[in-house]
Amino acid sequence: MINVGKLNTLKIIHSDHLQYTLSDNESTTVALPHTNISSPLPKDAEEVTVFVYTNKQGVLTATTKKPYATVGDYALLKVVAEAGNGVFMDLGIEKDLFVPKKEQRWPMVKGKSYLVYIYLDPVNNHMVGSSKLNKHVDREEISVEAGDEVDLIIAEETDLGYNAIINNRHIGLLYTNEIFENLRIGNKQKGWVKKVYPDGKIDLSLQPAGYSHILDSKEVILDLLKKQNGKLKLGDKSSPDEVYKALKMSKKAFKKAIGALYKERLVEIGDHEIKEIKK
Repeated sequence: MINVGKLNTLKIIHSDHLQYTLSDNESTTVALPHTNISSPLPKDAEEVTVFVYTNKQGVLTATTKKPYATVGDYALLKVVAEAGNGVFMDLGIEKDLFVPKKEQRWPMVKGKSYLVYIYLDPVNNHMVGSSKLNKHVDREEISVEAGDEVDLIIAEETDLGYNAIINNRHIGLLYTNEIFENLRIGNKQKGWVKKVYPDGKIDLSLQPAGYSHILDSKEVILDLLKKQNGKLKLGDKSSPDEVYKALKMSKKAFKKAIGALYKERLVEIGDHEIKEIKK
């Protein structure tokens, strides 16, 4: 079976001066024009991995170029052309991704980049993009739970913080007062699930919870103390920005870690300085 909008490994069954003809070992064939080949195929090649799409004429076409994203992905793409009924976005291959006006959350403008979801139009088997992300996320069958480490794509800024796509499937919220780094739309990074609500809403964090994280934070602080001759210009009254800039952790995580180190009599804590206790 050939999956449109995906990478497929297909058998070469014929070639001429214009193209290769590829097959899925069933009844479907796909044309791979020589102009769609990024580097020459080995003369004895029997199979080739290609990306398959439906061209303007409705014909299945292949390319050896790797697209920026495939069907089922969320991706930050750039608008390269505007049309009366929508826009076209650069997908990194010969064919651009079409985003109809009805699938634009806000009007899209040439030259700007937007996070979109890519899906197949069931009517014509063409790839289509949508910036109405909430239409495509799964809120019914939640596959994550509190404490899980997840892959995030930063989706949009809101009054409360940032919405992020979770594992290419769900959507959740990172709260402003728990963010200690600059986030950009389209950024991909690790995150953790804080809470899952019955209605499918999900709270997220950029830092893991629990004592294991405190242990990691303690090691980071001790390592930095050793590198700086036992003194660190951070303390109880240091700002969250100062803490994050130096240690890449939240003020809350920092205070828990230095509190644990103090109880173990490993450090002395001042308002703006921590000293390692030599044993």
